[in-house]
Amino acid sequence: MSCIRKEPEKSRSEELLQYARGQKVIQMNVKLLGLEGDPDLQFLLKGGDLLKVLSPSWKKTRYFRLQEDCKTMWRESKKTFKKNDTFSLDDISAVQMGRQSEGLKKNTEEQVEDRCFSIIFKSRRKNLDLVSSSEEEGKQWVKSLQKVVSNLNNLSRKQKTEHWIFSCLRKADKNKDDNLSPSEVKSFMHLINIEVDDEYVEMLFKKCDRSKSGTLAGEEIKHFYDLLTQRDEIDVIYGEYAKTTGFMSAQNLVDFLLKEQREKATLADAHRIIETYEPDENAKEKKLLSKDGFLMYLNHPDAMILNPDHKDVYQDMSQPLNHYFISSSHNTYLMEDQLKGPSSTEAYIRALQKGCRCVELDCWDGSDNEPVIYHGYTLTSKILFKDVIKAISEHAFKVCLASVGIQHVFTQHPTSQYPVILSLENHCSVEQQEVMARHMSSILGSALITSPLGDGMPTNFPSPEELKGKFLIKGKRLNKLEDTFAEAAADDNDVTEEEESNDEDAQKEKNTKLAKELSDMVIYFKSVHFHGFEDAQKNLSFYEMASFKEGKAMKLAEESANAYVRHNVEKFSRIYPAGSRTDSSNYNPLPLWNAGCQIVALNFQTPCTDMDMNQGRFLVNGKSGYILKPAFMRDVATEFDPITLTRGDWLTHKTLHVMVISAQQLPKVNQKKSSIVDPLVKVEIYGVPADVAEKETKPFDNNGFNPSWNENFQFDVYVPELALVRFSIEDYDSSSDNDFVGQYTLPFNSLKMGYRHVPLFNKNGDLLPSAGLFVHIMVLDAE
Repeated sequence: MSCIRKEPEKSRSEELLQYARGQKVIQMNVKLLGLEGDPDLQFLLKGGDLLKVLSPSWKKTRYFRLQEDCKTMWRESKKTFKKNDTFSLDDISAVQMGRQSEGLKKNTEEQVEDRCFSIIFKSRRKNLDLVSSSEEEGKQWVKSLQKVVSNLNNLSRKQKTEHWIFSCLRKADKNKDDNLSPSEVKSFMHLINIEVDDEYVEMLFKKCDRSKSGTLAGEEIKHFYDLLTQRDEIDVIYGEYAKTTGFMSAQNLVDFLLKEQREKATLADAHRIIETYEPDENAKEKKLLSKDGFLMYLNHPDAMILNPDHKDVYQDMSQPLNHYFISSSHNTYLMEDQLKGPSSTEAYIRALQKGCRCVELDCWDGSDNEPVIYHGYTLTSKILFKDVIKAISEHAFKVCLASVGIQHVFTQHPTSQYPVILSLENHCSVEQQEVMARHMSSILGSALITSPLGDGMPTNFPSPEELKGKFLIKGKRLNKLEDTFAEAAADDNDVTEEEESNDEDAQKEKNTKLAKELSDMVIYFKSVHFHGFEDAQKNLSFYEMASFKEGKAMKLAEESANAYVRHNVEKFSRIYPAGSRTDSSNYNPLPLWNAGCQIVALNFQTPCTDMDMNQGRFLVNGKSGYILKPAFMRDVATEFDPITLTRGDWLTHKTLHVMVISAQQLPKVNQKKSSIVDPLVKVEIYGVPADVAEKETKPFDNNGFNPSWNENFQFDVYVPELALVRFSIEDYDSSSDNDFVGQYTLPFNSLKMGYRHVPLFNKNGDLLPSAGLFVHIMVLDAE
C-alpha cells in the first residue's frame, strides 16, 4: 500500500497562500508528501555518515542528508574547491538492501552483508554503494528512502508541480525573508524556464504589489502565482460546459465526455469523477465540478492520451510464441560502447526492468574454469557468466510490492512475468560449456525449460501464458529436437556456428565443438544458418531460427517483404545491429517489425529515437515485453506486403487530426541560469512506408513554463495496427541542431480522443515528473 495521503487535495492557490504567509518550505513539502511527523522522513532530514564504496581500496565516509525540498539528497564532498554533490530522489530506480550490487559483491567482505545497501539510478549513472555503521541503521536508511521515493512517485501531477514551484520560490528568495523583490521575481522566472525583459517584470510586479511596498508578500505572492499559472485553454474548454452557476454539473460533465472525449459516459461515471477529483467540499456536496477539479481530472493518468484499458495485459497471450513481437536487447552486458566500455550485471538488471524479454550473452573461456561475458577481441571489461545468470534469475520476474518492506526493492513498475529468452553467443571450449550448463541448471532450476512442454514431439511453439516465469535458451544444438524422441541420437559434437560479424556482406561460419549438456538445453530456439526462404520452408523445423545482421535483414524487408512476413508466421527471426556500430548506436526497428520479425535486438544502453520507438511499441499490454502481431501477420497465406500495400484486411485508412495546444513545466536543456528553451513540438507517425510522416509547430520563444501553439496537423494512416505516434519537444536553435527536451511514443491504436495531456520522457526513457504536453486528438474513418 502506498503511504500517500488520501484526503482531498487543496487548490494550488490555497496551498501557495500558506507558503506566502511565511510557512517554512520544509513544512510545505512535508505536508505535500503526507509525511507530517513521520520518523522515517525526519531520519533523512537529519542525515548521517555512510561509507561510500568505489573499490576495495577506496572506501570513504561521507555525510548524507535530505534537503528542505524533501526531494534532493545532499552529500558532503571532501575535495578542495569541489561543490558538495546532490542527486534527486526522482532519479532513483531502486534501493537494495545487502550486497546485491556488482560493486558491493566485489569490493566488500561477507561480514558486512547486513550493513550494506545500494541506490540504483534510472539513468546510466553508476550505482551508489554504501555501508552503514550497523545493521539497524542500514535498514533505517533503506526503509526511509523507499518510503519517501514511493510517496514522491505517487504524487499527482498537480502536486509535483506545486512541489517544484515551492522549491523554485524558495531558491529565488535569496535573503529568506518570505518576500519577493523585483530581482527575485525575475530570478524565479528564470528558474521556472521563462525569459522576460525588465519591462514585463516591472509590469507584472506593479500588478501584484498592491501594498506599494516594493516587495511581494502574502496575498500578493498568491496573486502573482495565479497570474503565472493561469491556463487560458482550460478556461475556454471549461467555460463551454460549465453551465450551472459557473460550475460543471454531472450532466455537463457527461456532455463533455461524450462530445469532446468520445467516451461512453453515464451520470454515475460523472458522479464518480466529481467524488474523486473535486477539491472543494461544498462543490462536491452539490455534485458540481470546479475548474480546479476539472484540471485535476484531466491531469490524472487514466484521463491522459494513453488508453487506460491498454496499460495492463489486454491481448490474447495464448497464441504461439512466434506470433508476438518481443522486446529484445543486443550485447546486453555493455553499459556503453562496443570497444572499451564496461560490462556489468547491472546492464542486465536495467534491461529487464525496462521490459526486455530477450537478452544476449557473449560467452568466452575465463580463468579458473569460469566462463566470462564480454565483447570478444575488444577492451570491454569481463564479468563472470555465473554472476550474470544469478542477476537474471533474481530480476527477470521480480514482483515489486506496493508496501514498503525492508527486504524488498522499490521500483516504479513490476517486472513482466512472461518468459525470458537467453540468447547465447558461444565461444567457449567444451569444458567451459559444461560449466555454463551446470550454472544455468543450478541457478535457474525448474524455471529453465530443458524439455518440450507436453508429451511427444511438439509441432508448434507454446504460448507466453504457458511459459510464464520460465527461461528459454537460444543457441546451437548438436541434433534435431526430433532425434531426442528417436532411439538413436547423434554422437558427433561438431556444429556449424553462425556468429555476429562486422562483415555486412557475408555470414561468418565456423566449426565449433559443442557440449552435449549445453546442447540439450536448447529446445525452442535452435540457431541455424539462413539459406533463403524456400530452403527454410522445406528443410527447417519450426524451432530452427536464423539471426540476421541489420543490413541483410533490411534488404530482405525491402526486396522480399511478403516472403519475409510469411517466413515469420512459422519461424523466428532475430535481428542485430551492424558490427560497425562500435558506438552502440541503433538502427530503425520499424521495417523489421513491418516484416514480422519478432526479435529485433537493440542497444538498450543508448538513448535515441530508435529506442523511443521500442519503448513506445512495448508501452502497452502491461509492459510485458510481448505484443501480439496483427492477425494478417499470423496467417501463413497472407498477402500483406508493407512496401506495396495491396488491398487486404490491413488497410483501414484513418485520418488523424492533432491540435498541439500547449505545454507545461518543460525542463531546461542547459542548466545555466540564463538559459531558457525555445520549444517546438514535432508530431511523427512511424509505421509502413506509406504512413511515415512528420510535422512540427513554430518555436515559441523564451518560454518553457507554459508555451502555447494552437497549431493543427492532419495525417493519413493506412495500416493503424502497425503505426506508432511520437510527440517530441525540442529546443529550437537557428544556428545548430535543436536540443532534445522530451518525448512520448505510443501505438496509434492506443490513442484516446479529445483533450488529452501527454506525459513526457527524458532521453533515457524516464518520466519527467511535472512536464507535459496538451493536445486535442481526433481519429476519423477516411472516406
